[in-house]
Amino acid sequence: MNQISRFVIWICARFNREQIELIVKELSNILKSKQDFPTKPKDAFKEQHPNYREYAVDPTPPLTEPAKKKTKI
Repeated sequence: MNQISRFVIWICARFNREQIELIVKELSNILKSKQDFPTKPKDAFKEQHPNYREYAVDPTPPLTEPAKKKTKI
């Protein structure tokens, strides 16, 4: 059973018929409107890759010539 089926069963268990019809009406209005959603929908990519583009850049550039060896005294 996928998540949508479980969600539908959960809605049916929690709400009566009139409330479910109102939920369907509101969801269809949101999907039909040209405006943005009231809240942003989930981004599956961000859930699958939580650290994408969250990294620290080293402020010192890489060496362009080999490092000089230190001599022991």
